Amino acid sequence: MDAVVEHIDQHLDQKLDLATLAAVAHFSPFHFHRLFQALMGESLGDYLRRRRLQIAATRLRAQHRVPVLDIALGVGFGSAEAFTRAFGVRFGCSPTEWRNRNPDQMPGKADQERPPRFRDDDGSPIEEPLMKVTLIDREPVPVAYLRYIGAYGPAIGAFWMSTVASWMSTNNLYGRDRFGLSLDDPAVTAAEQCRYDACIASPESEVLTGDPGRKVIPGGKYAALEFFGTGAEIGPAWDALLRDWLPKSGLQLDARPFFEHYPAGGSYDEKTGAFSCNICVPVAPL
Repeated sequence: MDAVVEHIDQHLDQKLDLATLAAVAHFSPFHFHRLFQALMGESLGDYLRRRRLQIAATRLRAQHRVPVLDIALGVGFGSAEAFTRAFGVRFGCSPTEWRNRNPDQMPGKADQERPPRFRDDDGSPIEEPLMKVTLIDREPVPVAYLRYIGAYGPAIGAFWMSTVASWMSTNNLYGRDRFGLSLDDPAVTAAEQCRYDACIASPESEVLTGDPGRKVIPGGKYAALEFFGTGAEIGPAWDALLRDWLPKSGLQLDARPFFEHYPAGGSYDEKTGAFSCNICVPVAPL
């Protein structure tokens, strides 16, 4: 199922029929449909519709200059009219109204306190973001991962500390690059459906205990934002990159996943809990 949902995200602009996705999962269409609903908690059709609309909502917010029709076609809708109807049913407004909303009016945002976005070099909080964004070309990285499903925020840190750390220790994985893949946008996805993969660089042939998943983080061009702060501050940092930098960059998102890159030897302040990483967003020309 992990392979299937990854295939869906990479091919949202294409026809995704039952036979194609069943072949990705190596099941007959009859068994695949039943298994998908049992494991994912919703039918294949409902999942496809939800995922297309969630990705579209994120792109509308981050790509102000891209026409609504282009975003609709990019996630698999055949017309702006069909997209607008489906979007209205899910989000209660038109795509244009959504695009023009203040970010603090997004679902799940209204009651959240917005902490300082970053910390200065001396560790003191600063209110305005230092947008140290660079465009980088990354090589593909094979990884082993453990998946967390649930609300983003402090629980992600707890997952790394309580589950991932012991798994890394058992398999002698310390000293390697780590990656955090946020597979859903919490502004448009229910907390109980948000997925996060804690990944460790690992050759595909490496044998590990704990039954981790396997994937390759795609290579290519990324916008990378240098971050140093706490877990409470990284969400607003993501917002700043997508809301403030990307629309002015002349670039757009593509279907590769977003991730946080924690290089081996990255900094961590035990007193404050602040850490360093690179927030990486896949980009392509408009």
